[in-house]
Amino acid sequence: MLPDDLMQAEPGCLRQMVEAYGQTGGNFVAVEELAEEHTSRYGILDAVEDDGRLARAKGPVEKPAPADAPSRLAIIGRYILQPDVFERLDKKVEGAGGEIQLTDAVAATLGTIPFHGLRIDGKRFDCGAKLGFVEANVAFAAERDDLGGSIQEILKSYV
Repeated sequence: MLPDDLMQAEPGCLRQMVEAYGQTGGNFVAVEELAEEHTSRYGILDAVEDDGRLARAKGPVEKPAPADAPSRLAIIGRYILQPDVFERLDKKVEGAGGEIQLTDAVAATLGTIPFHGLRIDGKRFDCGAKLGFVEANVAFAAERDDLGGSIQEILKSYV
């Protein structure tokens, strides 16, 4: 799990992923469709089949330029990975940006391990961005019985 992606889902994001993984196996990531101009910020799924919820991919592409992106399915900080991926990471091969990339390690296993992306029923908050962090706090507070009404009143006083 990547800590800057916060998920609000019922059932939880990982539970949804484990249920789908039970049907397909392989390496699994959570994905979210995003605007084309944002593809250079994320690992993007190169999907070969997509039923609108589950996509089978021929691989991930690390932070492609919008014109080069194979899809708009961004990989969002939740993974179910086979041990082979960690063996590849242990080799410490540099990828995009001179960094060791998880997407490169996953890509190295593609000939032997299936790769899937699952759209989660729920909401993702990018807490690595200031507004995403604020929105996540408001959204989680608003759904709580002990804070929901109060947070609405606070927000009204500012807008």
